[in-house]
Amino acid sequence: MSTPTAEQAQQELQEEFDMFDNWMDRYQYLIDLGKQLPPFPDEWKTEQYKIQGCQSNVWMHHEVTGGQLQFKATSDAAIVSGLIALLLRIYNERDAQEVRDTQPHFLTDLGLDKHLSPTRSNGLHAMLERIYQVAETASR
Repeated sequence: MSTPTAEQAQQELQEEFDMFDNWMDRYQYLIDLGKQLPPFPDEWKTEQYKIQGCQSNVWMHHEVTGGQLQFKATSDAAIVSGLIALLLRIYNERDAQEVRDTQPHFLTDLGLDKHLSPTRSNGLHAMLERIYQVAETASR
């Protein structure tokens, strides 16, 4: 089975979130997704990888391998870890052009733009900004 495109990943997430009737269940699903993040090495928990603008601590490491952007990230907050899982599902292991071309409509599709606190929303946008910066740099 081929890997879904970033657009397909956003569509799949919407279908998964549509299975839940209320936001308590959706928040629990986000938390569960966050618990499935791969381990993040302690040596990457430095200022260099820290995302500014997040209320909780968030670190994001990236590398470019074979033209693919590879992201790893972690947070000390459960819901933020879930948001990281969403971002990685959409943007991880993609080429820079696909990342740059993929608009984050999942924010509206999933209702995250309305149901996240302002501080979590700011943090999510800061993580997205870092992903797009990495893609922009890798495109040069």
